[in-house]
Amino acid sequence: MSNITLNVVNHDRNSAQMCYVYPVVSRRAGGVSVGINLNPNNACNWRCIYCQVPDLVRGTAPPVDLLLLENELRAFLTGLLHGDFMQTRVPEGARRINDIALSGNGEPTSAAEFSDVIALIARVRSELALPESVKTVLITNGSLLHRSDVQQGLRDMFRIHGEVWFKLDRASEAGMLRINDTHARIDKVRLNLIAAISACPTWLQTCWFALDGEPPSAQDEDDYLEFVAGLLRDGHPLQGVLLYGLARPSQQAEAPRLSALPAVTLQHFADRIAKLGLPVKVSV
Repeated sequence: MSNITLNVVNHDRNSAQMCYVYPVVSRRAGGVSVGINLNPNNACNWRCIYCQVPDLVRGTAPPVDLLLLENELRAFLTGLLHGDFMQTRVPEGARRINDIALSGNGEPTSAAEFSDVIALIARVRSELALPESVKTVLITNGSLLHRSDVQQGLRDMFRIHGEVWFKLDRASEAGMLRINDTHARIDKVRLNLIAAISACPTWLQTCWFALDGEPPSAQDEDDYLEFVAGLLRDGHPLQGVLLYGLARPSQQAEAPRLSALPAVTLQHFADRIAKLGLPVKVSV
């Protein structure tokens, strides 16, 4: 195993020299996040212009070797709990297991074995007696949450202290095409988000940055606030919003066009969201 010290800008999927499991120090989570990468082929059905995955291709997750994944997860968590990984690899102040996060190099719900993966996480959690404070997090673009097997996986996640982090970078079809390079319909995004909320506690995760030197427009902000307000008005309770800026360089062709926003700009938008009655966690 590599002995490189981890930090918030090093999310190397190979840092543990495993196929599926990798550790990161998460600035949003505030501790060690045990990542599970179901897309080692760098394939995703979206192509967000800020994505840090190199050689990103359109596609879905390859077949998952469930036995290998289970063995990797068990071994790595055992090392975190009983070995010296925290002391030798993790900065002081972040030496706690925050979550097991399904994220990685593409959309995790595109794996045909998604619900089986949730079941194996539950087995390993139970076997190692992970405390309830260690969450199971799905970081998703939400595009496949209409599938019955994915919804079953979310219901099973709820039983193991699960949370969904549902990507919503823009709340208009033009904005999603510009930022996420997807032709997703906003009405379908809303339905998939409602499905997530119904199955498992759900946060919105929103990346806010400048494009060609310009911050998101007033219309972008208003579209977002109207979308969220409509959900709340109709009785769909979000947990809150994870609002974050650029911390790691994009590996997409648009990278030279992107830049981080000042903290005060992020906070101004966060304050507008908070007025809807939602908690907002800001990561610059």
